[in-house]
Amino acid sequence: MAFRLLVRRVCGVSVRDLQRLPASVSFSSCLFPSPALLSRSIPSLPLLSSRRSVSFSVQDHDDFTERVINSQLPVLIDFHAQWCGPCKILGPRLEKAIAKQKGRVTMAKVDIDEHTDLAIEYGVSAVPTVIAMRGGDVIDQFVGIKDEDQLDSFVQKLIGQ
Repeated sequence: MAFRLLVRRVCGVSVRDLQRLPASVSFSSCLFPSPALLSRSIPSLPLLSSRRSVSFSVQDHDDFTERVINSQLPVLIDFHAQWCGPCKILGPRLEKAIAKQKGRVTMAKVDIDEHTDLAIEYGVSAVPTVIAMRGGDVIDQFVGIKDEDQLDSFVQKLIGQ
């Protein structure tokens, strides 16, 4: 478990992705790539450096600024809490709606108990609250659970379709 978390944080890839890489590329080469590995073109190497997940958990205010406010892609922000039952229902539905967009939008997950400052800054008074942001500007938002069709419409509005 700890190894998988370390791989995800350091390399930005899942364990399955690492298993798919050629034998010449290993976890240690992700941490300490050799000059030979860096200088030659390996088709799978972009997985190690530029792969971005469609969703991520916000780590702190600076991370939020960098990955949400300054994002080139539209961002859906899911303000949730571990103890919130509706949040546990909405989260997978949001992931599914985002995945359908094939990289045209990303999702930031903000735990309100860990990041109270962000919740206050964006006026979150109940969870789940979902905010759609493009270019650092809030486009739309909703509170509560939505069905899959409503979420698809919400996401399509965010990306401008």
